[in-house]
Amino acid sequence: MVRIGVQTKNVVEDERPEKGFEMLRKTGFSCVDFSLNYYLTNTSLYRMERNSFFDKTDQELEEYFTPHRAGAKEAGIRIHQMHMPYPIYIPNGKEELNDYLWQVVAPKSMRLCAFFQCPYIVIHGLKLARHLGSEEAEWQQTERFIHSIAPLAKELGITICIENLYSSVGRHIIEGPCCNGRKAADRIDRINEEYRAEVLGFCFDTGHANLVGLDFEDFITDLGDRLKVLHIHDNDGTGDLHQIPFTFTKTRENKASTDWEGFVRGLRAIGFDRVLSFETAPVLSSFPGEMKEDVLRLIGRVGKYFAGEITGKIPVAGLSSSIAVADKQKMTKFPGSS
Repeated sequence: MVRIGVQTKNVVEDERPEKGFEMLRKTGFSCVDFSLNYYLTNTSLYRMERNSFFDKTDQELEEYFTPHRAGAKEAGIRIHQMHMPYPIYIPNGKEELNDYLWQVVAPKSMRLCAFFQCPYIVIHGLKLARHLGSEEAEWQQTERFIHSIAPLAKELGITICIENLYSSVGRHIIEGPCCNGRKAADRIDRINEEYRAEVLGFCFDTGHANLVGLDFEDFITDLGDRLKVLHIHDNDGTGDLHQIPFTFTKTRENKASTDWEGFVRGLRAIGFDRVLSFETAPVLSSFPGEMKEDVLRLIGRVGKYFAGEITGKIPVAGLSSSIAVADKQKMTKFPGSS
């Protein structure tokens, strides 16, 4: 059964985590993406700064997050996925900091994932193509990092998920790591065969895909069952804004800037039955605090809409007719699709 999830960031607060989880239950969510990256942010890391949060021992970290785990359980919320702090490697960064990210933050994140009984942890691949001269050389370094934590993933029963990213060159947005679905599928299969376990999967990020112009349907169908988790959010095609789907349009005729129809077709084609997880935390800080529950309900409602379109179990007017037409047009490309 398809379920609906959202980030804990800007909802679940450390002082009273049970309150945030209860709010998520009330507003229609059954799963969360635990924002572990909130505790060591990318903005500080890119400034070559770090805090002392992950200096805590494993026991201290578990004690810190025990109220969060209890609050989720009490509210009936499943911690379905989490995001490892990123970047895990900073090009031209200090060796001491990169070693700390690789050797301390990464394995402690994995053990916290297991503590939460969370099956999936999302990582960012290393952005090194321009430094090393090719995407293949970049992937070799990402794979080296994956191998550093894959044995622990197998031991703990966790699937690491690589994510399609973008990079910035000046004011230009270009493809970042993991933007080729077929290559990603082959690499995932090869690594999983090596470990004889499902240690690697994929996280499809709709906002990043929109920024670099990926074909949503093709990418998702290339991944197939390797697609384990989602980051669902919207943007205007030029900035990584993490807004609610259907927020942006291309024209005055209100054609969505993001290919939500292709998104639905792709998930339908692979029989996606996991969690529709929204990476929309910035939305909650842009609206007045008094409207937080209303905004969460809207995000949840969009999730239910997508679920209905993907499974056909919740008939909702809207995309169905246009998707049906597009399905017929794609039949030569995807034989046997309906």
